[in-house]
Amino acid sequence: MESGAGKHWTEEEVKALLSVWSEKTIRKQLHGTLRNKGIFIYIAKRLQELGVCRDWKQCRAKYKNLKYEYRTVKYARNSGDVTKTMKFFHDLDAILRCEPVTQLAAEENGRGSATETQLTA
Repeated sequence: MESGAGKHWTEEEVKALLSVWSEKTIRKQLHGTLRNKGIFIYIAKRLQELGVCRDWKQCRAKYKNLKYEYRTVKYARNSGDVTKTMKFFHDLDAILRCEPVTQLAAEENGRGSATETQLTA
């Protein structure tokens, strides 16, 4: 199996990753966890069951890249630039909007106190 950034993800592989990532238990474990190697080892095993041969490092890198690209597009759209887009934006929006708002984001949006845990809608 080829590892690292050298092998591009196919659309089917990304869809499989998103399907595993969208599971409530996976989202919960990923949110706010800094040492998440074990979670990505589990995700890689789940992907293998779906026919996707990726190691945990590739899964983590793709997760981080998708999340970064999503947030870039989301910020642009919130700023009025509707021309920015990405494939799988709506899938990622459904997954990521279920995450609790961090303290900083809540304060920036003026939504409440730092001690409250809020969900974005």
